[in-house]
Formats: sequence, C-alpha cells, structure tokens
Amino acid sequence: MTSAKPPVKEVHVAVAVIIRNGQVLIARRPDHVHQGGLLEFPGGKVEPGERVQAALVREIAEETGLRVPETSLEPVIGIRHDYGDKRVFLDVWATRAAEGEPEGREGQLVGWRSPDRLRDQDFPAANRPVIRALRLPRQLAITGAAAGSDQAIEGLRTGLADASQALVVLRAPAITGPDYRQLAAAAVPVCEAAGAGLIVHGAPEVFHGTPGARGLHLPWREAAKQVKRPVPADAWLGVSCHDAMEIDHAVAIGADYVTLGPVKPTRSHPGELAMGWEAFGTLVSGAPVPVYGLGGLGLADLSEARQQGGQGIAGIGFWWPEN
Repeated sequence: MTSAKPPVKEVHVAVAVIIRNGQVLIARRPDHVHQGGLLEFPGGKVEPGERVQAALVREIAEETGLRVPETSLEPVIGIRHDYGDKRVFLDVWATRAAEGEPEGREGQLVGWRSPDRLRDQDFPAANRPVIRALRLPRQLAITGAAAGSDQAIEGLRTGLADASQALVVLRAPAITGPDYRQLAAAAVPVCEAAGAGLIVHGAPEVFHGTPGARGLHLPWREAAKQVKRPVPADAWLGVSCHDAMEIDHAVAIGADYVTLGPVKPTRSHPGELAMGWEAFGTLVSGAPVPVYGLGGLGLADLSEARQQGGQGIAGIGFWWPEN
C-alpha cells in the first residue's frame, strides 16, 4: 500500500507594483534561477509572522534600494497559481510613492516600462492577471437606458464629454439583433474620438461583427455556453458574475476581468439581494482575475472596492447622463 503524498505547501509571495510617471518598475530574473530570463515585479517571500506590507518594504529595499512608505501601499490583486512543483500565492500591492533611484542590488537588470508594453510571454504564467490589472481602468463605464439608437449615441457623446473613460461597455437591452450591431458600429468612432475603447455586450458574434470593438463583455447567460475563449488574445474579455462558481467558469474560458454584484441594492433590480462588501471581498480573494464591483456603486465607493482587493467599480450612474 502506497502512502499518500504530503500536500504541497503554498508559498506566500509579496509582489510590488511600483509606479512612477505612468510607468512600472520591472526586473529581469538572472539566468541561473528558477524561470531565469523572464521578467518580474519586485518582491519576495513573506516570512512567518510578517505582515505583507512590511515584507514589501523590506524586499523592495533589498532588491532595488528604493524606500517605500508602508502607508502608500494599496492592494491590487491576489493570485493563487500551481506550477506543479510548487504552489504560490502572489499578494500584489501597488505604490506610487517610492523614493530614490532603482538599482539591481541582486545582480538583476531593472528598468521602467509602460504597462502597454508588458507581454504575457515575457513573465511567469502567474503574472498574467497582474498585467491585466495594470492595463485596465479603475472605472468600467456601462451605458444606461436608451429608447433607441439615436438616444444611445447622444448619451454616449454627452457622458464621454462630461467624464473621460478608458473603456465603455455598450449595454442596450432594449436594442437587439441587427439594430444593436448598427448601434455598435456607430458607437466605435464616438468612443475613439473621446479616447475610449468600446466593449460590445452580448454573444461572441456581436464582437466579430463589429470592426473596431476593443472587446466583448459576456452576460452570464452567454458565458455559460462557452467552453473556450471566444475572442482573440488582444481583445478584452469580460464576464458578468454573481458567485464563485461563475467566476471559476469565467477564468476557465480565459476572461480578462469579471464584474461581480450586486454589491448594493440597485434601482434597476429592486428585488435582487445585495451581497455587501464583506461577501464581495471574500469572493475577490479567491478570484485570479481583476474584479469590478457592480450594483448601486458610485465614485465614492471606489476606495472601498480597492481596499477589498477589487479592480474598481463598474456601473452607469457615475458617468451616464440622467436625461
């Protein structure tokens, strides 16, 4: 009779996203170490009994010579990854207050790089969600109610003029089929003129039929049908989720981000039970992708969403014109 293998111990790793002038500090792993030659974010193992913030301050100083105020650190994302020979929990935090000039104190090359120039294949596999989190905005704008395409386009122009947005999800439940595809085609140049990317909402064929769309957001009813990623790697893929099972499925089909809610009661779904911030934070802690809080949230809730480990907030009210 063979004895069972002992469980693989999970290594708690603190990871630092150090941001300065819109760029991120990146290091190249020495060739002789595990996954040598790949790029990485500064950080290292959290010692027993050590707080993750204290570990980050120590590791950043040891690796780069930079001084980081502990109070400047804010959570970005937590990622559990199984490499086969070991399991790691990447506890990722960001700071914009690092002092000094970085140097590779452990023989590694270090330098600043724009998030747009970070490529998945240059990093260990577990870093993919970190790269997504750096590229995605804190606010995911969703279009509000519109009686027809003309009203939707007018709302889009007004909303983008009043509050700049990086990404806009074109959700228009009252406009379907060919009418929605025509609306999406008209919305692309409106968003591009305002410096925003348009994410279409619905089935994969909507994305493939909308030249210029930057991504696809799947409502859960559509996501549940998918068995693999339905859009190219250079397009955004989002999924509307409500619980851990749905998040797991979104991850399995290659989602870049998910929305999760409702966090608070909403006027659009008055009978739907809100999960609250505690449940939101618990679900976020187990999600290996960036998570937006959704449902009854405004800009005043952005800080709480971030403290709970979320990417930010998604919604209508913080940018869409009321009339």
